[in-house]
Amino acid sequence: MKAGDTIPVIGPLGNGFPFEKAEGKKVFLMGGGIGVPPILELAKQMKCEKKQIVVGYRDAHTFLKEEFEQAGELYISTEDGSVGTKGNVMDAIRENALEADMIYACGPTPMLRAIKQYAETNGIECYISLEERMACGIGACLACVCKSKEKDAHSNVHNKRICKDGPVFLSTEVEI
Repeated sequence: MKAGDTIPVIGPLGNGFPFEKAEGKKVFLMGGGIGVPPILELAKQMKCEKKQIVVGYRDAHTFLKEEFEQAGELYISTEDGSVGTKGNVMDAIRENALEADMIYACGPTPMLRAIKQYAETNGIECYISLEERMACGIGACLACVCKSKEKDAHSNVHNKRICKDGPVFLSTEVEI
């Protein structure tokens, strides 16, 4: 391959966050790990009553802090406590007594699992973007499936294809 060569690309794949549902609501935008940058773009585009951005990092090596501060109220958690709340994004919500009508989240599965549980316990509508390796990107190989509440029309089992049906799901639709 040399400069100027053309390469085939498939994308974008799947769906995105339904940010139009947030109009007039208090919203948590939550990100961790590689889920932090997508939350920034969502924060820039979203129109809602109140944007509370809660992002988690391992340590003081935070990134995109200034950009997040321009997009809404920013709350940071770090595992080592070097910046913001010590702990994870859920600790930041509790420590700051934050409340929301809706949640949008992207990040590692353990974080999404905790957010899903929090949303269900508190009766909050929650959308999560699942991270998974996508071998084919079109739903044919079933390498990126997750368990779902309803049967998938393609495979006739309780699965959703993250690349085709997601990666964003209403948290009550999927088991993580």
